[in-house]
Amino acid sequence: MIERYTRERMGKIWSDEFRFRKQLDVELAVCRAWGERGVIPKADLDIILAKADFDIDRINEIEKVTNHETVALIEAISEKVGPASRWIHMGLTSSDVLDTSFSLQIMEASDVILEGLRKLREITGKQALKYKDTLCIGRTHGVHAEPITFGLKILVWYEELGRDIERIERAKEIMRVGKISGAVGTWAFLNPELEVEALGYLGLKATSVTSQVIQRDRYAEFIASLAITMGTFDKIATEIRHLQRTEVAEAFEPFGKGQKGSSAMPHKRNPMTCERISGLARVVRGNLQVALENQALWHERDISHSSAERVIFPDSCIIVDYLTAKLSNIIENLDVRPERMMENLELTRGAIFSQRVLLALAESGMKREDAYPIVQSAAHTAIRDRTDFRDEIRKDKEVQARIGDKLDELFDYGYFVRWREEAFKRAGLG
Repeated sequence: MIERYTRERMGKIWSDEFRFRKQLDVELAVCRAWGERGVIPKADLDIILAKADFDIDRINEIEKVTNHETVALIEAISEKVGPASRWIHMGLTSSDVLDTSFSLQIMEASDVILEGLRKLREITGKQALKYKDTLCIGRTHGVHAEPITFGLKILVWYEELGRDIERIERAKEIMRVGKISGAVGTWAFLNPELEVEALGYLGLKATSVTSQVIQRDRYAEFIASLAITMGTFDKIATEIRHLQRTEVAEAFEPFGKGQKGSSAMPHKRNPMTCERISGLARVVRGNLQVALENQALWHERDISHSSAERVIFPDSCIIVDYLTAKLSNIIENLDVRPERMMENLELTRGAIFSQRVLLALAESGMKREDAYPIVQSAAHTAIRDRTDFRDEIRKDKEVQARIGDKLDELFDYGYFVRWREEAFKRAGLG
């Protein structure tokens, strides 16, 4: 991922230095397990644990000759360790080291992502409570429907973020595995107990059965959890982008002092960060397709997945981390305009009360199919001619006869949101 979107902590996890350090951790964990069994003499094990190290430049030099990164790492370590290095990588294949160390990177990256998401959800919950009673129009198909509160709108985001967190937590546990089982997963030059012990040193579990690689359905599930989360982010950003439109103007993403909206038009205040969220969310969702394609490998494995994973995993984690920080700032500092929300709420001059009038007529004994066109006609006339819906519906004699004495009671915004406390209670914010 380009530096522009890479935050320091996450970027470090996906650096070459960190990746090779985790691979070294795997090699040393296996050496410790061999040492416990008396296979590696204590003196040699002590030397390995004390001296095992590498220089990235030296790894790159060796790889130019070997054209094999793991071999280059082993040789670079061996140069530091000396004769005792003969025990390093004993019984292993490259995938033992690569897949296991990759799981360690995913554990670290997941922790960063989850920390950010929990903070984002906390911020979102606070904003939902802040605007719990702030009336605004609910829209379906982009058209005014019935009143809600802005807090209820945000509460939907809060709930969905909770599910996103749960999905990533589950996917993280699915990825909390390694494999130390050799070339085709049969432990031919190892043994199952050694695998469990070595992985235990690393905080990982052994898969019950594997081929030469950890099966990529696990990897696909992890990327899927990130992709779905990015769907949530895109959903929130798209809503804010709509609310920031000049014709709507109900809520705006933060606009810093000295910020410019356009190189040409000084009046512009564009939802640029929300648009960036929508754009980068597409990248992560696109990466899911690659992760799904990586499930099908030849026989016990090929390496068609490897090159793609070097791109999609760092990029996906880095994007999610970056956008979580951006969205947190947007929601925490959202510029909300309650007065404009009320203006828009009244834009249709009461037509949004049409269902209350319809149901009142039905309760009075009028057939729904007879009541509907009466209410619809009055509502459409009010919207088209910019007249008051209440005045239009009063013109109908049968409406006057049936509900005329209580018509005014129906035009109450509070009726639509009277159960909002229940929604917050269900979401755990009551």
